[in-house]
Amino acid sequence: MANSRQSKKRARQNEKRFAVNKARRSRIRTFLRKVDEAITSGDRDAAVSALRTAQPELMRGVSKGVLHKNTASRKISRLAARVKALKKI
Repeated sequence: MANSRQSKKRARQNEKRFAVNKARRSRIRTFLRKVDEAITSGDRDAAVSALRTAQPELMRGVSKGVLHKNTASRKISRLAARVKALKKI
């Protein structure tokens, strides 16, 4: 348990930051789920628009420190490949 004033304050800050980051991660996952649902439904236009809205959200997570840059890039790349494959079918 935190004893000094500084460690108590740091504990409070960590709780606030955890809540904010948790909300950001949840928001990002929601955007990714919308893209995934559009892909599984086979609706290419919906998948493209969902991907376009998810990309900035992922990169915002990178800039805020919630995700690593390579992780976000990998997710975007894989989703884009799946959306592109919809056209061929």
